[in-house]
Amino acid sequence: MSTTELAKNACEPCKGGVPPLKGNALTELHTQLGNTWELVDEHHLHRIFKFDGYAPAVSFTNRVAAIAEEQNHHPDILLTWGRVEVTIWTHKIDGLTESDFFFAAKAEEAYTEA
Repeated sequence: MSTTELAKNACEPCKGGVPPLKGNALTELHTQLGNTWELVDEHHLHRIFKFDGYAPAVSFTNRVAAIAEEQNHHPDILLTWGRVEVTIWTHKIDGLTESDFFFAAKAEEAYTEA
């Protein structure tokens, strides 16, 4: 599966009571996502997106926010001049699920369309 294929999947709300992904399951999904996202301590995904100014960064932030609302999956987003940081994990289980990778792939597509 590639980033494009990951992005085709819908995020599913986590109801809790399931363990976060660990080990090989995380490594496999991270590989499919590509090298642009950092997998931090098997806990969250982090990526810095760079832009040539404030307005393009705001526009991207708005696209990611729209995806978040549509998918009911809400990352942490930090917007600064020419830069947007996105951090993703499933708060309910304090770790990563497949949906986090699906969301990261959707954000990646939004960036390539920018």
